[in-house]
Amino acid sequence: MAKNQTIIVTGGAQGIGKCISLSLLECGYQIAIADIDREAGEECLQEFNNFEAALLFVETDVSQENSVRQCIETVVNRFQRIDGLVNNAGIAQPDNGPVEDLSLDDWHKVIQTNLTGCFLMSKYAIPYLRQSKGAIVNIASTRALQSEKNTEAYSASKGGIVALTHALAISLGSDIRVNCISPGWIEVSEWRKSRLRTKPQLKEIDHHQHPSGRVGKPEDVSSMVKYLISDAAEFITGQNFVIDGGMTRKMIYEE
Repeated sequence: MAKNQTIIVTGGAQGIGKCISLSLLECGYQIAIADIDREAGEECLQEFNNFEAALLFVETDVSQENSVRQCIETVVNRFQRIDGLVNNAGIAQPDNGPVEDLSLDDWHKVIQTNLTGCFLMSKYAIPYLRQSKGAIVNIASTRALQSEKNTEAYSASKGGIVALTHALAISLGSDIRVNCISPGWIEVSEWRKSRLRTKPQLKEIDHHQHPSGRVGKPEDVSSMVKYLISDAAEFITGQNFVIDGGMTRKMIYEE
């Protein structure tokens, strides 16, 4: 059990982030959910009330430096330490339409949230992570490695996260380990806040096209986060772990 160790999970109130938050709580960590969605965050406090003493929600816009700074201060005031950071927050809508119609404002919004947010949270958590010899886990995407059309902003942001990961790992040396996870298709319908929660609408072909035989679940990602954030992974840094059921290794040609 991870007694008294504190992990921040950005975007931790819905989707993959929510599963990560719950999974780490169950392992005994103290969890600070940093999320821009107050409604979703307050629902997590209610749903995870068995962990009340170990759980904090901080309304945070990771794209804004003042908000990030205040988040870190709030977490330290509550738990006195930071042992891990999971940079999961992001705009999860890859399709930006034709690139010639993509506005600069929309481009900046995606980059600022997905990539700059990862940088800002790391920057302000690093002094505390140095003290605890902690770890950072960044959540990227297989879009960093392969593309569908009209995904320029999202793919660029996720590719940046992969590069930022290995840059941080070298800069932070033996003090802080930094790794990355690139999920593929992860079905999160049942991990949304209650008014948006739905049953998955999956077809057999959705599962069968994956070499693993099924679409991914948030637990597939949270299991890797638990490992990478723990001391069991102390010899691993600067790496990107692809969790996609084998899809990025599959050649696909239209017959």
